[in-house]
Amino acid sequence: MHSVELFAGAGGLAIGMANAGFQHAAVLEWNADACETFRENQRRQAHHVQEWPLHQADVRAFDYRSLNERVDVVSGGPPCQPFSLGGKHKGYRDDRDMFPEAVRAVRELRPQAFIFENVKGLMRETFADYFEYINLQLTHPSLLRRKDEAWRDHRSRLEKHHTSRQVRSEYNVVYRLLNAADYGVPQRRERVFFVGFRSDLGVQWSFPEETHSDDALLASKWITGSYWETHQVAKKNRPPIDSRQVNRIERLRCGTLFGERRMPWLTVRDAIRDLPDPEKFPNNGISDHRFNPGARTYAGHTGSPLDEPAKTLKAGDHGVPGGENMLARVDGSVRYFTVREAARLQTFPDDYVFRGVWSEAMRQLGNAVPVRLAEVVARSVSDTLSASGRNPK
Repeated sequence: MHSVELFAGAGGLAIGMANAGFQHAAVLEWNADACETFRENQRRQAHHVQEWPLHQADVRAFDYRSLNERVDVVSGGPPCQPFSLGGKHKGYRDDRDMFPEAVRAVRELRPQAFIFENVKGLMRETFADYFEYINLQLTHPSLLRRKDEAWRDHRSRLEKHHTSRQVRSEYNVVYRLLNAADYGVPQRRERVFFVGFRSDLGVQWSFPEETHSDDALLASKWITGSYWETHQVAKKNRPPIDSRQVNRIERLRCGTLFGERRMPWLTVRDAIRDLPDPEKFPNNGISDHRFNPGARTYAGHTGSPLDEPAKTLKAGDHGVPGGENMLARVDGSVRYFTVREAARLQTFPDDYVFRGVWSEAMRQLGNAVPVRLAEVVARSVSDTLSASGRNPK
């Protein structure tokens, strides 16, 4: 099946889609450093990226009629800064809001399905009206916004259209806030996903069930001890039990919370255990694994504990914001994650490299969709389309 990837960034969603079996008919990205990341990996023939038709272009100017293949799925992460908790919160008033272009791609390509991802901030009460507007546009992409029509007026027309007995939805759309840690990503990263299927397909679909849990991680540390044994961490080198977790641990010990049989959340230690300390071994020969000095802590920016999933990797307008994206060692010291460590936390393959200075590479990673989470969602969509019997060969 063929897909079109919009706002590709460093390629996390694109790789996840490819891992799920999709062939990219086009990969669109305008940022020069992100495109150079793609090109460098194409030169290296890394992870089949050399087969992807990359277009360094403004999505707003792209002509989808230029594509020769029939497109089955459109995917992408429209720029999230307008809705990010760390941004200026302009939302629909921000020129970087690219959801209208995501809707245009669906309207013009008429794919069997689409997958769009965005930040948790999009679901804030402040943006509730616009969130519903996005959902209605994806449900009825052919009902265009008129010239000089305010978005609220367009939303009213969409509402009337949607509730009319004579009208059938073009796409059946569902959305959910997913935590990447619940799907085997060593990072707490909450993102909202919109997934839609063309209504004439008549398919039924729901988001994949979570496979990992915080409770299972707590049990592996403080009840069975298997986590420490796996990592060969002596008792004297283990962090103390968080006092806020004592009651939960006791309930787990008594079996009142341990009914679910999910795997433990993965931690920073799980992700980087086989990488040498870049500060002690600067000439380690590993791509993108170079020490970057200057990390420090202050209120609200304390880094990611080694034995927990990482905090959400971030991308600011000028690189890494506020001193985050740091490793917090058990002894209390901190250092910045290397690009390779951040790539591990975003579940990129080790043969995938990133171009640009450290802050630019970290910006690309902070904006990326975790590859593993993308693959889980994409594979579920692919399996559903295949089972429907409507996908082209």
